[in-house]
Amino acid sequence: MTAVRRFVPAMVGAALIVFMAILPLLNLSLPGILPTPTYLPGTLALLSLCMVFAALALSYNLLLGSGGMLSFGHALYFGAGAYGLGIALEHFGVPLWPGVFIALLGGMVIALATGAVAMRVSGIPFAMVTLAFAQAGSVLVRRNSEVTGGEEGLSLDTDQVPDMLVGVVNTRNLYWFALAVLVVVYLVTLWVDTSRLGHLVRATRENEQRVRVLGLQPYRAKLIVFVIAAVLASLAGVAYMLLQSGTVPRAVSADLTITILVMVVLGGVGFRWGAIVGGVLYTLLDQRLTVLAGSEAIAGLPGVLRIPLSEPLFLLGVLFILVVMFLPGGIAGTIDAWVRRRRGERARVALRGIDDAESQAETRADSDREVRV
Repeated sequence: MTAVRRFVPAMVGAALIVFMAILPLLNLSLPGILPTPTYLPGTLALLSLCMVFAALALSYNLLLGSGGMLSFGHALYFGAGAYGLGIALEHFGVPLWPGVFIALLGGMVIALATGAVAMRVSGIPFAMVTLAFAQAGSVLVRRNSEVTGGEEGLSLDTDQVPDMLVGVVNTRNLYWFALAVLVVVYLVTLWVDTSRLGHLVRATRENEQRVRVLGLQPYRAKLIVFVIAAVLASLAGVAYMLLQSGTVPRAVSADLTITILVMVVLGGVGFRWGAIVGGVLYTLLDQRLTVLAGSEAIAGLPGVLRIPLSEPLFLLGVLFILVVMFLPGGIAGTIDAWVRRRRGERARVALRGIDDAESQAETRADSDREVRV
């Protein structure tokens, strides 16, 4: 029974992936959550965006949840993937897949250079150094308009992209590509968390001095995890570039990093499925609240209600405050704590039953001895 329970999460995950893969072929409607039935391009594009940001949140969870590294520059690597692909296609004239490789390689090189410097400090100084790198990247993107498009952003050169990944009519293929990216990012984070590297980086998070005394190298372990998380963020940036057919300077800004941090905290720091839930939930709310804010129903309300309800960021901020106040472990952390309490209660009930049975057996044995005497 214990062996079966061990495989339950894997079976549930496989079933969920199969369901998500066939979703574009189904006619399902969720009024108020999805704009159209699931086989239409509008809903598929929204779900694809949810999966891209879920993959990005997963990569950040590897950094913060496993490594305990609070970075304010993670969007730099997301932007490196998006801009790297766009620049490779437009200025180098390479086909899509070599362009993807160049984008990931560029993200890895940037992560190695910035991570090697940022790892020299820890805590708040580490966060400030990563923020400085992100701001420098944002300035470079905005000032080099000949290469990056400047404030206008960079459009995808569709001449180098296969037709099956271009246009609204191929949204279904882009959806499957985003799903594949999310699965790859999840499997890599799972492998890192369960490997010797993951155990070492978690031990470093708890007590770096003790790890160093044992003769291990926490700096190298943290840097490897930092680079892996950055490459995964670059992969999410590649998917974003293909899905949106372009990118804008916000893709490398500190604002996006804070948004990713909110996704991870909302879902639950340290939980892989929590990061996915946080990324999907935040993206859905961000998109749907924007539509709600511009609707006639909100426009017809009195000013005291219309003004706050017409600001999606205000509503998201209120939601985040409520989660922090009432669900301090995030959605996944709260559910995990509840499950642990239930298991503890069942274990206590089982132990109490064993004690009662032993007491009754001893009582019966004493009675039998008295009868024989």
